[in-house]
Amino acid sequence: MNKTNLGVALVTGASSGIGHTTAKALKNAGFRVFGTSRRAVAERSDGITMLTGDVTDDASVAKLVQDVLAETGRIDLLVNNAGVGLLGGAEESSVAQAKSLFDVNVFGVMRVTKAVLPTMRRQGKGRIVNLSSVQGFIPAPYFALYSSSKHAVEGYSESLDHELRPFGIRVVLVEPAYTRTSFEENLARPDQLLDIYDAARAGMNAAVHKAMEKGDAPEVVARTVLAAATDPAPKGRYAAGKMARQVSFLRRFVPASAFDKSLRKQLGLPV
Repeated sequence: MNKTNLGVALVTGASSGIGHTTAKALKNAGFRVFGTSRRAVAERSDGITMLTGDVTDDASVAKLVQDVLAETGRIDLLVNNAGVGLLGGAEESSVAQAKSLFDVNVFGVMRVTKAVLPTMRRQGKGRIVNLSSVQGFIPAPYFALYSSSKHAVEGYSESLDHELRPFGIRVVLVEPAYTRTSFEENLARPDQLLDIYDAARAGMNAAVHKAMEKGDAPEVVARTVLAAATDPAPKGRYAAGKMARQVSFLRRFVPASAFDKSLRKQLGLPV
């Protein structure tokens, strides 16, 4: 593969936001890009081939990968971007709601990864970029279920990377902070609301809104994904944006008690 033909990329959740911006960045860099969405989208003129695929459905994922292989014969890059968010007290969500979130954010990553691995192993090369979050390595009050799903993706990715290196395949993480997309508008709400959490939940909603206004453009994350996808000596983690880099640094080097105090202060929680 040369700089004008970097291979075939598959990007899940590419109909909007980070996924769509990432798909465009990969296309502009020289990848042939296939994007996925749960529902059919209008044909685009940006050179990205959109396919319908539901990461929570085994048969849908299998067909998606088969369709890409039928047209190209290979998959060089997988970007697992599809995901959902949930804001509320952990106690406010049923186990069924938690399972639904994990089915997209964790098991969806696993389904698509498992579907592409036989092809990547036969090729003797491949790169898998999993979209995590700073909430994949820090505490996230009132995002406990979302955060725990991203913690799971991080553990899965790091472990899988060690397993796949002998086959020429690398698995890396991209960790954004707040990004100016429709994430806030699309946040799910708990299905068992409790009055006791109303004030704190409202405060967290306000904090998220304020942070999103100052968040990174999705192009920042897209550039980071491109770097993670093409780095000849890939790192395990790529922080996307200034805030993500700062949080990553502080988490590693600031004493736990000081980090805890600072986090609660920034989120307006009693210190």
